[in-house]
Amino acid sequence: MWRKLGYFAAACCLLLLVSRVAGLLNPATVAVAQTGVPGVQPPPAVNPFPTAPAQQPLFEDWMTPEERTNIMVYEKCNRSVVNIQTKSIQPESFFSYARVEGSGSGSVIDQQGHILTNYHVIEGARDITVTLYTGQSHSASIVGIDPDNDVAVIKIDAPAEALFPIEWGEAQRLRVGQRIYAIGNPFGFERTMSTGIISSLNRQLPSRNERTIKSVIQIDAALNQGNSGGPLINSQGRLIGMNTAIATSTGDNAGIGFAIPATTLSRVVPQLIASGRVVRPAIGIEQVYKSEKGLLIVRVTPGGPAEKAGLQGVTFNRRTRTGPLGVFSEIRPDISTADMIEAVDGRPVQTADDLLSVIEEKRPGETVVLTVLRQRQRREIPVVLGEGDMK
Repeated sequence: MWRKLGYFAAACCLLLLVSRVAGLLNPATVAVAQTGVPGVQPPPAVNPFPTAPAQQPLFEDWMTPEERTNIMVYEKCNRSVVNIQTKSIQPESFFSYARVEGSGSGSVIDQQGHILTNYHVIEGARDITVTLYTGQSHSASIVGIDPDNDVAVIKIDAPAEALFPIEWGEAQRLRVGQRIYAIGNPFGFERTMSTGIISSLNRQLPSRNERTIKSVIQIDAALNQGNSGGPLINSQGRLIGMNTAIATSTGDNAGIGFAIPATTLSRVVPQLIASGRVVRPAIGIEQVYKSEKGLLIVRVTPGGPAEKAGLQGVTFNRRTRTGPLGVFSEIRPDISTADMIEAVDGRPVQTADDLLSVIEEKRPGETVVLTVLRQRQRREIPVVLGEGDMK
């Protein structure tokens, strides 16, 4: 019996071997290997390394809508923010100078390498270094500056694929209470985001040359040293302003920050890129005197737009008199001939800065209508603006 079982086991083994060989030769299993030899099934590839985990999704199921918006804004915009380092020389005494380093933020605005920042960030700098989100640093040159609005454009020579321009938004329809985001480099911590709301609109800030920056946005998002020049962003991930200053007594964030609106930037930046300066319109009024009724024109530019339009300033009369010490002459102003400006294009003006602000919104060649009082009679006088300094 044991011998029969042995014969039976041997027969089973032989049958199993034949079935395996037949399976290898089965046409259903025939394939072309990588070598191109038909009839050979290549062995399955073996990965000696463990499989990498799947990429984490941008949003998790447990995230709130607010968190999703925050993440979306940062993912969309953070690569557009750069770190700006500057070096300058300042005199310490009559015989010595000190090397001063500064820092700030900026936004990539095109793939040609133009960077938007504040004028005060690069003011007086001899060396400007821009660090991109990749960690690569590039030397920058100044393209154009506008101290009146504290705006500057610099340029780096970097590959286009390393530059992610920020998307511009509209600042005409901003509302107090609107959610905003600030990204910058406070104290050197690169691409830090803070959030908040618009606290107020139409604030005013003094500029570097004692002019007034109009329509400034007030925010409560945390801004600190190094945030200057960084973008102010809305919930769609679009630039609506440039973070510029904070109100503080200690130098650190106190919950009151200010940003130059995109409406101003969109008017200034193209001119800085094209010509390095802002081509401002000129009305040709050199001096005014503030009064309760308006602005009294003291002097107009000879041959300027105001004089060509017939506007009149104060007349200075020279008189010759004889006194105990001989003959002498004196000059007396006659204000009865001067025009009193009440409004420009229907907008009342009470200060010289009011007048300049209205004119600055125009372009050379455009016409403005001045409402003036001349010898107690109100007149509407059109003036074609020229080009030049804001006078």
